[in-house]
Amino acid sequence: MSEKKVIVSNVAKEYSNPIAELVQVACQFDSDICLESGDARINAKSIMGIMAFNPSKGMSVNIVANGTDEQEALNAMERFLACQ
Repeated sequence: MSEKKVIVSNVAKEYSNPIAELVQVACQFDSDICLESGDARINAKSIMGIMAFNPSKGMSVNIVANGTDEQEALNAMERFLACQ
């Protein structure tokens, strides 16, 4: 299991449909991917979970991945959330 903390950039401005696109990024990987902030912990591959989580600019998010491609998954999720 690997973790990475990231501050969310302005994903709403950077992407045309940030919620769906974030789920698409997560679904590219075999690893289980969760996003955590405060008491909330959601499955990054769940569009309903992402909608409820609502990652927004300035939010501190901990990305947790567990699986064979967890490092690649962490890096891709970080790039998306930080708009890199």
